Amino acid sequence: MNIIVLNGSPKGDLSATLQSVRFLEKKIKDVNFDIIHISQSINSLEKKREKFDGVIEKIASADLILWSTPVYVFLVPSQLIRFIELIRERDVQDVFKNKFTAVLTTSIHFYDHCAHHYLSAVCDDLEMNFTGGFSADSYDLLDKAERGRLLLFAEEFIKNTTEGTPYSKKYFQNTVNPFSYTPGAVEHNQLLNKKSDKKIVLITDRQNDQDNISKMVSRFRSCFDKNIDVISLKEMNIKGGCIGCVQCGFDHECIYTGKDEFIDIYNSRIKTADIIVFAGQIRERFFSALFKQFFDRAFFNNHTPTITGKQVGFIVSGPLAQNENIREMFEAYTEWQGANLVDIITDEVQDSESIDNQITNFAGRLLAFARSGYVKPATFLGIGGMKIFRDDVWGRHRFVFQADHRYYKENGIYDFPQDDQRIIETNKFMFEMTSTPEGKAAIRKSLAREMIRPHQKKIAQEEG
Repeated sequence: MNIIVLNGSPKGDLSATLQSVRFLEKKIKDVNFDIIHISQSINSLEKKREKFDGVIEKIASADLILWSTPVYVFLVPSQLIRFIELIRERDVQDVFKNKFTAVLTTSIHFYDHCAHHYLSAVCDDLEMNFTGGFSADSYDLLDKAERGRLLLFAEEFIKNTTEGTPYSKKYFQNTVNPFSYTPGAVEHNQLLNKKSDKKIVLITDRQNDQDNISKMVSRFRSCFDKNIDVISLKEMNIKGGCIGCVQCGFDHECIYTGKDEFIDIYNSRIKTADIIVFAGQIRERFFSALFKQFFDRAFFNNHTPTITGKQVGFIVSGPLAQNENIREMFEAYTEWQGANLVDIITDEVQDSESIDNQITNFAGRLLAFARSGYVKPATFLGIGGMKIFRDDVWGRHRFVFQADHRYYKENGIYDFPQDDQRIIETNKFMFEMTSTPEGKAAIRKSLAREMIRPHQKKIAQEEG
C-alpha cells in the first residue's frame, strides 16, 4: 500500500505530528509512507507549477492520503489552507475523488475538534472517502498506551482502505445562490447618531473588488462620521506565515521582528483599537489562507489575550449558516480573548435593504457597547479554552511560554480552585457534616435554600 502523507507543519521533519507518522512507518510492514512537506514548501508549490503538479501526480498514485498536521489557532496552519485553495484554483480536485483519507493531528487539545471538522469537510467537498481522524496530545507518543492507540487507528484505516469500506458523508457541498448586494444611501440622521469617538479598525483581505464583501465594508464605513482605520491584508507587507518555532514564547519576540509590517501594525493599530471588525469571504470552509495567516502570525503574543475588553464583530460573505464550525471559531476566539462579540453580519439573507439595516444597527451597537464597556460573560467556549491554556502554561510548557506565565501570574489567570483556602475549609466542614446518615438527611433538606441564601442577602443589600 502506498500512503501519501501531506505534512501540514511548516517545520517539516521537525514536526511533532510527523514523529507519529515515523512511528507508524516503523511499526507497520508492507506499507510505503511517502511524506510531502506541503506547508514548508508552500511558496515553491505556488510559484513553480511543475513542483505542484509533481505533488498532484503522487497523490494520483496513492492508495490513501494522510493529512498530518499540527493545530494552529483553531485550525490547520495557513500554509496548508493555501495548498487546499490551490487545488481548487488549479482545477485538480478530481485527483482526490474517491481517494481514501485520514487525519492525524497533535496539539494541546485547544479547539482541535474545529481543525478536524474543517479537514473532514474539505475531504467531503473533494469527494474523498474520509475514514476518520486521530487527535493526539503533543506528548502522547511518549506514552506506551497512546502509541498502542495510534497504531490501532492506523491499522483500522489501512484495513478499511484495502477492503474499500464505504463511508458516509458528514458534510455536503455548500449551496450558494448568486446574489449581488446593492447598498443604499446612509441617511444623515444615522450619521449624527454614530459620532465615532472610539477608535475603529476593520481588517479585510479584499482590495478594490466589487463583490458583496467589499460593498458591505463600504456600507459599514459610511455609517460613521469620519474615516475608520482599514487594514488591508493584501496590501500589508507579510513575509510569511507562522513557522511554529515558538521562539516568541520567552518574551513575545517574533522571529519576523523587523522583517515585515505585521508586528508593528498589530501592536500600534489593533491592540490600541476600541472596536475591531473582521470582514472576509468564506472559502474552502473558512476565510482565505491570507486571513488565517493573520491569526497565525498574531500568535507572537502566544496565549496572552491582546483584545480584552474590546468590541468585536465579523462581516461575512458566504454560507455561514452551512458552516457552523466557522461561527464557533469566531465566538471562541472572541471569548477566550476576553472581548465582546457584538454580531456576525452576513449576506445570506439575500436582500439588500435588510443587509443595510443589519449593518447600520451593527455599527450603532459597536459604538454603544464600546462607550459602556460592556462585555458579555464567556460561555464554555471562552472559559474552557482559557483553562486549557492556564493549566498548560502553569505546567509542562511554563519554561517555553515564559511571557504567558508572567502575564497569567500578574493578572489572576491562575485561579485554581484547589488553592482557595475558604473553599478547602468549607469542603472539609461539609464532609464532616455529611459523614453520618443523619447529617446527610439534614443537609439534603436545606441544600437548595442554602445555595441561594448568599444571593438573596446581596439582593437585599441593593438599593431599589
